[in-house]
Amino acid sequence: MTPIVGVTTEVNINQDRLWESLMQLAQIGNYTDERTGLRGVNRLALTDADAAGRALVVKWLREAGLRVRIDEIGNVYGRREGRLTHLPPVLVGSHIDSVTTAGAFDGCLGVLGGLEMVRSMNEAGLVTDHPVEVAFFTEEEGVRFGTDMLGSAVAVGRIGLDDAYARTDINGVTVGSELERHGFRGKAPVRIQAPHAYVECHIEQGPVLSSTGRDLGVVTGIQAISWQELTLLGKAAHAGTTPMELRHDAGLATAMVTTKLHEMARSGGYGDLRVTIGRVDAYPNLINIVPARVICTVDLRNPSEAYMKDAETELRSYLEFVSAQTGVEITAKQTAKTPLVTFDGDVENLIAEKIDAVGLSHSRLLSGAGHDAGEMASICPTAMIFVPGEYDGISHNPREYSTPEACANGVQVLTDVVRTLSTDGKIKQ
Repeated sequence: MTPIVGVTTEVNINQDRLWESLMQLAQIGNYTDERTGLRGVNRLALTDADAAGRALVVKWLREAGLRVRIDEIGNVYGRREGRLTHLPPVLVGSHIDSVTTAGAFDGCLGVLGGLEMVRSMNEAGLVTDHPVEVAFFTEEEGVRFGTDMLGSAVAVGRIGLDDAYARTDINGVTVGSELERHGFRGKAPVRIQAPHAYVECHIEQGPVLSSTGRDLGVVTGIQAISWQELTLLGKAAHAGTTPMELRHDAGLATAMVTTKLHEMARSGGYGDLRVTIGRVDAYPNLINIVPARVICTVDLRNPSEAYMKDAETELRSYLEFVSAQTGVEITAKQTAKTPLVTFDGDVENLIAEKIDAVGLSHSRLLSGAGHDAGEMASICPTAMIFVPGEYDGISHNPREYSTPEACANGVQVLTDVVRTLSTDGKIKQ
C-alpha cells in the first residue's frame, strides 16, 4: 500500500487526559460502600445512571469529531473517517455499564481508551486508510437482564433483536422499554458489517499479570461460560414442629447442589472448572420457616469445551438425584452460554510486537472473564490487550484499581496497533 505523505504517523496518547476521563465517568453512578467506606460505581445497564454515562460519552465522542450512530439495541459507534471510505473500519471498544459493586475501570478503559486514541490521532494529524470506530455495547455485564454481552451478541447475530427486547430484569422491566425510555433505541441497523479488525483494551480482572510482574497481557482467547438459573420448589413448614424426615427443604437442596459443584471443581476431573453460586434468593426467608422456594444462579467456566460439556451433564444428573432425595422439584434455565473463543494469531502477534517496541514486558494468557471481543471474534480478526490491576487484580469491587501508568501503557499499545491496522492492513482476511 502506498504510504500517506505529509502526515505524522507517531501518535502519543495523553496519560493525564485519559485518567481524567476515567475519573469523570466514575462520578456517574458513584456510591460509598457502607461497610468499607470505599467509593465504587453502580451503573447497571439501562438505568438512569447508565443513561447519564452514555450521554456523557456520546458528548465526548462528538467533541472528538466522530460521527455517532446508535443501533436498534442501543450500541453506540463513533466513526472517524479514513482516506478510503469504502474500506471496513478498524473497531475498538468495550462497555460502560457495570455491576452494582464496580470500580472505575472495567469496560470503561476500553471505551475511553479508544476516545483518547482518537483525540491523540487528531492532534497528530494522522490520516488513516481505513475508518476507525470506537464503540460501547449495551448490557455487557448481564447483571440486570441476565445475559452477558447482550448488545454485541445481537450485533453479530447470536441473539435475535426481538429476544433481546423481551428480556426482563427482576422487576419485569424489559430491555426494549428501557431503551425507549432513555432514548437509546436507535435507528441504525443492529447487524454489524464485519470490521477489518476488532481490538479491545481491558483490565485483566485477575492476578496473573501483577503476580508475574508483566506490564501487559496479550490475550489469546476467552474460556467457555455457562450461566443457569435454578428454581428449587419445596414446601414451607414450621421449623420446630416438622420432623426432618418429613421436610421438602429447598434450602437443603440448594446446599447439596452448591457442595457438589465445588467438589467437581476441586476433583480435577473436569479440567480447570470454576464454579460460582452468585445469587441465592430464598422464600419466605425467615428464620423459623423451612424454605419453600430458592432461586439461585450457577456460573460455570472452563477453558475446555469437552470438560464444560461433561460438567453440565454431571450437573443435570445430580439435580435429578437431589430432587429424588429431598422431594424438591428443580428446574434449570440456561440464561447465557458462550463457547471457548480463540483470538486471531496475526492480531495477537501485532499486539506483542507493539508492546516490545515500547520496551514493555508481556505474557500471553487466556481470559477468564467474558468480553464483547468474544462476540466480535465470530465475524472479524480480533484480540485483546490486558492491563494489570492492583490488589491481585480485584474487579467487580470498589477496590478495583489500575494505575495511571498501566492504563496509559495499554492505551498506547492499542493506539499503535490500530495505527498499523488502519494504514498497513497487516492481517490476513
